[in-house]
This record gives sequence, structure tokens and C-alpha cells, in this order.
Amino acid sequence: MEIRRVGVVGMTGFMGIGIAQVCARFGYQVVGSSRSKKRVREALATIDSRLARSVGKGVMSHRDKETTMARIKGTSDMNGFQDCDLVVESVAEDMDIKKKVFAELDEICPEHSILATNTSCLSVTELAMVTKRPDKVLGLHFLSPVPQSKLMELVTTTVISDKTLKTAKSFASSLQKSIIVTKDTPGFVFNRLYIGLSLIAVRLLESEIATREEIDSSMTLGLGHPIGPLALLDFNGIDTILSVADAMYRDLKDPIYGVPTLMRKMVANGWLGRKTGKGFYDYD
Repeated sequence: MEIRRVGVVGMTGFMGIGIAQVCARFGYQVVGSSRSKKRVREALATIDSRLARSVGKGVMSHRDKETTMARIKGTSDMNGFQDCDLVVESVAEDMDIKKKVFAELDEICPEHSILATNTSCLSVTELAMVTKRPDKVLGLHFLSPVPQSKLMELVTTTVISDKTLKTAKSFASSLQKSIIVTKDTPGFVFNRLYIGLSLIAVRLLESEIATREEIDSSMTLGLGHPIGPLALLDFNGIDTILSVADAMYRDLKDPIYGVPTLMRKMVANGWLGRKTGKGFYDYD
């Protein structure tokens, strides 16, 4: 099956905006949704601004920018996805909300459509089972920030069809993403590693074993990571990672995913990282 038209449910979120931008950049017709028409307009303006910066840096031409923007349409109506070959859900990390979205998409989308979730830790199988097409459901875990990340996790279930997986691989490759195929397990591959490392870094800081700069330098200088684990927590949102870690701990019962007290206090204080101007580091 050839994918021509891609839907993004929750285009107004950080990940949804990135997914819509990348899909349009690589030639797909994109329809993105939000319940709010105002937030749809704001998301389109954000994408336009990002592409304008790329033009300013000489990364893309003004013509390419205009062509990319012309491929993206916004909607506040779920019926806007009725012509999509692939729909990617990128709403809040809440199983009940995601199930509702998948059940609704299953009724709206054509029989051939593939339904995907961008969840970073929740069960793809559980989402597939609320549809009448579980063989056409999988996880497409885009990493943040979507336009710059070179990796995508394809999360499979025991009932996914070979055709669906083949189509998903082709789609990911068309976005110039390298692919990891993983089973449906809490955190998949990337977050099993990333969340564990992040929480260990917070525990080191909490125990005053080293400073935040020294902890981050141990990874940037020692392993060549482009950004340290504490700075990366600030970038991704401390509240977001706390939520993912809690979900993983509930399923795995592994103490490594237990959230440190320091991190919970920071979230309670509203110190969520870059988006609030303060996290493990201060931001102007």
C-alpha cells in the first residue's frame, strides 16, 4: 500500500507539530487536528516560523518552504481524517484518551488505513484491541525533536500484519529515519535506556555526589553525547519524563524507574525545564 495522505491527531502539541512538519517536508499531504481552531492556527504558525528559520539558515529555499506549508491543512473535526492512508495519534500520554481516539478513528478512516500511536511507553496492543483492524495498528515512536532526530522506533504487536510493518518501514525510511523494530513492551528500547539514565543522573544530583555540570559533562565528554542527561530532561520537560517513568514503573516494578523525590518536588514547584524557564538549569 502506498501512503499519500497522513493524519496527525494532536498536531498542536510539541511532538504533533514536529510530525506534521516532517511529513509535509518529505512530500506527504498532511491533515492535523486539535479540538481548538485557535490552537490549529497557532500550530500552523509555529511550523511556518520554523521553516522560515530554515530558509534564513540556507537549509531550504523559500519555494520549498511554501510548498511544504501548502501540504498541511488543519482541522478541528475528526472527520477530516476520512481520506488518510495513515493516521498518527500524538495526544496526551493517557490510555483512556488514546483509546477514545483510536475507537473514533477506526469508525472514520477507510478500511485500508494504518493507525499509529506516538506513545513513548503505553501498550500499543491495548490500543489496537479497541479497533476492528488490530493488524493495521502499530507504534511509530518519533523522537524529540522530530525534525532533527535520525531515529524512529516501530513498535509491533503479536497481531500486526507483515504488510502493515512493511508499509511502516517504507514510510519511516521516506522521512530519512533510521529504524528500530521493537516488541510492545513498556518503554520499548529507547526509553528503557534513556529514562533509566535520566533518573540515575537525578539521583546523583540529589545525593550531592557531583554538580549538575559535572554529571552532564560525564556523558558529553565521556561518551560524546551532544547534551547531558539533566539538560536533556529540561529540554524534554521534567513533568513529561516523570509521567513516562511512573507509567514504566507501574508495569515493570523495576526500582530503576522509581522517580526521585527531587524530581517530584521540582514538578510540584512548576520547575519543568526550558518551557517554564527553570529546571535543573535556569533559562532566560
